[in-house]
Amino acid sequence: MGLAALFQAALALVTAPAPAPAPEPSELLTPREKAALVVVSGLPAPRGVGGVIVRRWDREAQRPRDALVFVDQEGGDVRAFPQLPPITPASAFTSRREALEAGRATGQALRRAGVHVDLAPVVDLATGPLGSRHFRGLGLAVAFARGLARGGVAACPKHFPGLGSAPISTDMRPRVRARVLRRELDGFRAAVAAGAECVMTSHALYDRFDGRRGLTTPGVYRLLRRLGFEGVAITDSLSVVRGRWPVRWARRAALAGADLLLFTSPEDARRAIRALVPLAREGLLDRHVQRVQSLRRSLGLADESGW
Repeated sequence: MGLAALFQAALALVTAPAPAPAPEPSELLTPREKAALVVVSGLPAPRGVGGVIVRRWDREAQRPRDALVFVDQEGGDVRAFPQLPPITPASAFTSRREALEAGRATGQALRRAGVHVDLAPVVDLATGPLGSRHFRGLGLAVAFARGLARGGVAACPKHFPGLGSAPISTDMRPRVRARVLRRELDGFRAAVAAGAECVMTSHALYDRFDGRRGLTTPGVYRLLRRLGFEGVAITDSLSVVRGRWPVRWARRAALAGADLLLFTSPEDARRAIRALVPLAREGLLDRHVQRVQSLRRSLGLADESGW
């Protein structure tokens, strides 16, 4: 090849257009698939949901292929799998080593049962209304979360920004007032620093946010992100009431900053997916979808559409 030909070949390489970047996995999804991917449903779940919550009475039920599997496995009476650890409630732990080892054993057992995320530990201060579900100290809660991760399951500290000042559990009443306490924020900050990939937001109404519901309030999610959290924010169950409110809360929570919307009711989940499709068309769920897909990858699930 002559000198002129070599020059022309080199010039062609330099001036050739760069190959188009591969599309992001979220760009391959339809609006309906995006809407479903930000929903966690009770069983039997709608097609394509991002996750399912498994409870004591349906733990043997068939689960959708490639959905994230969530459980409440806190210890004591709060265990989706009664035969699996931790046998003792959170309040019984007295050392960080004990809490760490219990978390590790729990994570290993849950992973063998096909679970990806444990909706635990409760990081709310022990002054809160959850009784034996509270750890004696925030360091114990963080140790349990570390143990879960070492056992192969993602921890999901709850209920941000905290229920330590609440007079009653939000599971018992849909309107419960609470205050944002610095010590509770310190606990969540420590859990985030320890590598928590998921945090659950609270149903309580917070004075700091003009008495608005935590899980539907943008300021709550901004506060969570200011702690350095880059993972998935999931709401507490939106199926605590019936009627139109679960779907309304779902739209508000997604717009406020929630990445996953939790429903124990499959029918609520179906209605919410339909209501979220317009948001997906406008690109308003894209950031949430990306975070969910990142969590899926970290837990060994592939990015797929239409599963």
